Amino acid sequence: MLSAHIQDQINRELVKYPADQKQSAVMAALRFVQDEKGWISNDDMTDIATFLGMAHMAVYEVATFYHMYNLKPMGKNTLTVCTNLSCTLCGALDTVKYIEGKLGIGIGEVTADGKFGLREGECMGTCIDAPLLTVNNKKLCGRMTPQKIDALLSELDKS
Repeated sequence: MLSAHIQDQINRELVKYPADQKQSAVMAALRFVQDEKGWISNDDMTDIATFLGMAHMAVYEVATFYHMYNLKPMGKNTLTVCTNLSCTLCGALDTVKYIEGKLGIGIGEVTADGKFGLREGECMGTCIDAPLLTVNNKKLCGRMTPQKIDALLSELDKS
């Protein structure tokens, strides 16, 4: 069941679209659930589908197509490193390897304390600042170096 808060957020989003195109709010609805719960379960997708009057499979297709949705718990701070071509050419795989070494986890894993999860993602549209990563799909960090990664992890560990 979607919380009252999420329902209110979706309803505010729905006014942006024609009444017969409620499905247009699916990406926002997925984001609202993830912001509240940290991830999106199959049951959440069913609830979104019901709320928006669309097929569960249509919600699932959106949730699995875009890399920004967590379909399993990914920790308090999910680091998503762009591993697309431009970032890879600028050291993204070194960035991933460094983070894996610092956190003791691999791609798709979460630290034992639940503070950090690590994912790889598709192009984030700021190739000039490669290699890139996002924190919880909210904060974009560019030109990542070991020093910047250390500072970021330290800052996030305190929050």
